[in-house]
Amino acid sequence: MQLVRGEAGAMPEIGGLEAYWRHHTRRERRAADADMWMTDGILLDALGLGIEQTQSYLARATPDYEEFKRWILDTAGPPDAERVARYRAWRDGAPPPPRTRARILAVEAAPDVLGPEEMSGWERDGYVILHAAIAAGEAAAAAEALWDHLGAAPDDPASWYKPNSHGIMVQLFQHPALEPARRSERIHKAFAQLWGTADLWSTTDRMSFNPPETEHHSFQGPHLHWDVSLATPIPFATQGILYLTDTAADQGALILVPGFHRRIEAWLESLPAGADPRRQDLSGEARAIPAGAGDLVIWRNALPHGASPNRSARPRMAHYVNMYSPALKRQKVWR
Repeated sequence: MQLVRGEAGAMPEIGGLEAYWRHHTRRERRAADADMWMTDGILLDALGLGIEQTQSYLARATPDYEEFKRWILDTAGPPDAERVARYRAWRDGAPPPPRTRARILAVEAAPDVLGPEEMSGWERDGYVILHAAIAAGEAAAAAEALWDHLGAAPDDPASWYKPNSHGIMVQLFQHPALEPARRSERIHKAFAQLWGTADLWSTTDRMSFNPPETEHHSFQGPHLHWDVSLATPIPFATQGILYLTDTAADQGALILVPGFHRRIEAWLESLPAGADPRRQDLSGEARAIPAGAGDLVIWRNALPHGASPNRSARPRMAHYVNMYSPALKRQKVWR
């Protein structure tokens, strides 16, 4: 089902947007709200904006409100009418609008895309590979968008090593070639099976380019880490990476520690008093996850994960793709 784009050049007033702008430009601090991170996340995903992208812009430019709205239009285009309506309904505690409800019901009724063996592996290992998450041509188009953004070429290795202050992360959040994955019913169904609901939001996330190591270029990370507080219990959530080309185990592939979600609480309790869990060396238990172009690797957020040194001859190219439930809670304390 196609989503309806907003009127060209229009920037509707959206509840919470001005308060978000005031807070992140330090004009006015908001009252403390433990769930404000979710409100902000859904607001930005409704507008097609990345969290880091938006907060970085506000901190750097400190725009006035009208400038901020113009930046949104220039960056992500006119807001999607259905997503905005869905955000407003969620914020008001109302049911999703009819188009959204129809799409959720269609995903719930669709045949499973993850079979019994894959679901069993998910429970055991904490990760699963959705093969052919998007079509080969869609993966190739996203890879081409990444090459273009980098100003690099697949047949010119010298162009692969331009300075990047974000390491292997590429700050490309908006491009038509990224939309098939974000709107894919097949991907939506996979996340629905894992979450137990199709009432999910798609994140607006960035891309990744991990070139081969050379005499002058070494892998800088990210090494094994968590993106969630380690205060227990750790709420269930997912993360995902979509490979845009065939990716071998030695090609800078995702690494993670399989099954760690089943023993993380006992492991945390076993650490000596004062030990920082994030500084423990789990590399000996890590597994590289190879997969093909268009395959999506999804893992539980309780798994230690990271990238790996690329010891092949070709870059690893990827797009971070994830979905989440608006009912997700997180620990108030960061550990």
